[in-house]
Amino acid sequence: PVQNLCCTMGISRDSMHKRRHTGARRISIRSKRKFELGRQAANTKLGETKVSEVRTRGGNKKFRALKLDSGNWNWPGEATTRKARILTVVYNATSNELVRTNTLVKGAIVQIDSAPFKAWYQKYYGVHLGKAKKEDTPAEAETKVSAAVRNTFNKRNKTRVIEPALAEQFNTGRLYARITSRPGQVGRCDGYILEGEELNFYIRKLNLKKKK
Repeated sequence: PVQNLCCTMGISRDSMHKRRHTGARRISIRSKRKFELGRQAANTKLGETKVSEVRTRGGNKKFRALKLDSGNWNWPGEATTRKARILTVVYNATSNELVRTNTLVKGAIVQIDSAPFKAWYQKYYGVHLGKAKKEDTPAEAETKVSAAVRNTFNKRNKTRVIEPALAEQFNTGRLYARITSRPGQVGRCDGYILEGEELNFYIRKLNLKKKK
């Protein structure tokens, strides 16, 4: 049988194969073009970092993350960023299948390790977030600092505010965060910690899922 070379399968971003808004079928006046190609989704998973390089149009490069286990996370309320491990995917508005398979995509809600932010908070404010370790005595918990450092802490603590919902997460050691980068395009998984009304919104969503 003679193969029709114009109809070879492939992912294409053109609109030649789509119907008109009236519902009529379009007749293709030319074959597919290289600049209209699409590629398979990366479906970045949670695991030891594995990133492949893809050459694109014009000799540019995309970085296709196949597996990632950490990223840079911003704490908007404190205007600080720290690298932290990604623990699990907890919510995705697109599909629960992406949650079940721990797929990292832009807009997904994940849980990250709170340790780097705890360490920064204690260094900046002199305040320990979360539960204290049982083996730590009160004398060990309070580290000796100079008068100048103590004055700096006191000045900073005058404007220090942390909402209860976020402080409660530090007790568990896991923070809710939202991915803002595109792991399949840039090879990174960065985002920000959820706060305020946005955090409350996703907590309500997760509680509804548990009840079902």
